[in-house]
Amino acid sequence: MKHLIYICIGFGLLFSVLQEAGAENVHYSRDKQLQHSADSIMERVFFFAPFYESIIESYNAELYIKGKVNVKKKNFIIHYLPTMFRTKKGMHEYMMETYSELHFNAPNRYEQEVKASMGTTKGFWEADGRLMEHFHINLYSSTLLYDKLLSPLASDARKYYTYFVDSIIGDSHNRQYKIRFMPKNRSYQLVGGYMIVSADVWSIREIRFSGRSETFRFTNLLRMGEVGDPDEFLPVEYDVTGNFRFLGNVIDGSYVATLNYRDIRQRKPAHMVPRTGSKYDLSGIYKMSAVPDAYRYDTAYFNRLRPIPLTPHEQELYRNYSQLRDSVPIKKRKAIWGQFGDALIDYYTVDLNNYGRLRCSPLINPFMFGYSALNGLSYRQQLRYNRLFSGDRRLQIAPGAGYNFKQKEFYWQVRSSFDYYPRKGASLSLEFGNGNRVYNSAILDELKDIPDSIFDVSKLRLNYYKDLFLTMRHRWEIVNGLTLDLNLSMHRRTDTAKGKFTVIDSGTSSSPESGAPSPSPEVDTDVLDKLPHVYNSFAPGIRLAWTPGQYYYMSGNRKVNLPSKYPTISLDWERGITGVLPNSNKYERFEVDFQHTISLGLMRDFYYRLGWGVFTEQDGIYFIDFANFRRTNLPTGWNDDFGGVFQLLDRYWYNSSRKYFRGHITYEAPFLIIPHLNKVSQYVLNERLYFGALFVPRLKPYIELGYGIGTHIFDFGFFAAFENWKYKEVGVKFTFELFNR
Repeated sequence: MKHLIYICIGFGLLFSVLQEAGAENVHYSRDKQLQHSADSIMERVFFFAPFYESIIESYNAELYIKGKVNVKKKNFIIHYLPTMFRTKKGMHEYMMETYSELHFNAPNRYEQEVKASMGTTKGFWEADGRLMEHFHINLYSSTLLYDKLLSPLASDARKYYTYFVDSIIGDSHNRQYKIRFMPKNRSYQLVGGYMIVSADVWSIREIRFSGRSETFRFTNLLRMGEVGDPDEFLPVEYDVTGNFRFLGNVIDGSYVATLNYRDIRQRKPAHMVPRTGSKYDLSGIYKMSAVPDAYRYDTAYFNRLRPIPLTPHEQELYRNYSQLRDSVPIKKRKAIWGQFGDALIDYYTVDLNNYGRLRCSPLINPFMFGYSALNGLSYRQQLRYNRLFSGDRRLQIAPGAGYNFKQKEFYWQVRSSFDYYPRKGASLSLEFGNGNRVYNSAILDELKDIPDSIFDVSKLRLNYYKDLFLTMRHRWEIVNGLTLDLNLSMHRRTDTAKGKFTVIDSGTSSSPESGAPSPSPEVDTDVLDKLPHVYNSFAPGIRLAWTPGQYYYMSGNRKVNLPSKYPTISLDWERGITGVLPNSNKYERFEVDFQHTISLGLMRDFYYRLGWGVFTEQDGIYFIDFANFRRTNLPTGWNDDFGGVFQLLDRYWYNSSRKYFRGHITYEAPFLIIPHLNKVSQYVLNERLYFGALFVPRLKPYIELGYGIGTHIFDFGFFAAFENWKYKEVGVKFTFELFNR
């Protein structure tokens, strides 16, 4: 391993010598010389960073974290902030200590087990659920904090950062350079600070970077191991400070951490590593667990673990907490009201002892609302129940509900699943609720006879059927990446308009008696009046999905799939059977879906999706309701279907044809258009470009173009629609994301 390091260092030195030789006779001013020196130093850092990023194969470490929070200003709003720990009356400073065993295996597995903790509040670490990511940093990676920040050590970071030499430390045998870096654009995904680089090996001894969001500012100082030590490429100390400001609430936090490493193993050349098991088994990603008695107020026990002694002020905080805890007890009524208040405005978990846990979203939460030009304002609410059994078997029940204010429709559903053989992804699931309202195939046949010259979807008054459904499913992963679903779906659809609909023709006028529009003469409404008002369906189905090169990790006996470098293709088949339920008819549905996300590095992704579906062997009345091509009525955020659906497509078109073909392309990057608008660029985390196309009868094609931005507070998209190559309309979509990222 050392020979490889020396060879790489040798190439780096040769590269730098040739650079300096070419510039030997060029005269620079002092500023230009410093800039040239910084560029030359960073060239070598960029050269070695990818090698140092993957040099560590595994390690074990003792991780100690000590944190303090000072609530400098607060008002009643602090009690309505999701994930904020509950402050106590008379207390402004809080502290917490944890001692953990940290295990790492390349490429990105962090397994942390909390062995002991103590402090002045149990909810301390929940003040920001993303706090732990500040203590799991691979400094030489191209991104920091789990792909949230663009690292100044990334290979093409010079596009986004400016570097200059601050000072030179040490003599010629132990020279170090202090390099400052500054972002070229104001962005929450860029940081500023400095790094200390060791000459000859071009590794980092220390780095300090500062960043911010709309509500939070932070500074992270990492100190690395010494050159030549086993922990040379690993952080040994963290010093993190943060400041939270929101609507008059000001909270300061400071955290220190130390790591004591054991069993550091450096990566061996590929031809020397014996291959065992599947190459797609990554054995896990970061997870954090705690032993049952981890939270304990035992000073003597923790004194034996604590590597950093408490300061007199910290000892005083513990004494004050003990006195406050033993003073006047909280009234039971007040405690109950406090719990109810938490349920109204915060995510909360109800422990049901031996019967599992119930995870609930806030009952009153403005961030459950969404708005789109097509569907208007909508709201959703969801609960989640989990219970674990032996062998990592798991029962999940997730009831949810939502309301669309524009369409005045209430939606509800209950999803449940039982993972009875988690190692093979085997599960039984049951789902029931009410689905999208659709019209039947008889109306579709009548609409086919309307000439294109008078056909206008905005003038249709269709009778939609309410849907009550029940779906049973068995899932099994045959081999890694190949999944088979066996489904049984039943629907009960009830007519909402007694079988009547009208088509407003431009040449017709309203009835003088009723003021209602007269029906178009092309539509035989007498036939539709004789149709039943309730239809049922009974349909078994099969879904086969294949993802080549499926990476995964094992969490105990549970297999958890990770993103693959290859696309996922799925085949869906469903057949309606007559005679099982009354007023049920025969049909057959086929769908093919092909989707792929390609990572382009540095938080840039390219996503495309292709889909085709068809209904065949129709007999009698049935309902065109595709599995992969359907509208969404309730709010969804950036990471759901923001790039995989049509935002402006009228609900009529989803059921207007027995077959469809669609395609979507989405490109996401942190720096597209907004960085050129310097005043607002800092607020934008991601930008997206959208393209979607749909081919159905009368739409050849429907095209939708869009642009979206994602921030810490909200997501916003602007879309333009074109029908048959002609401009139709523009619209927007808006969802809240504050405290959800």
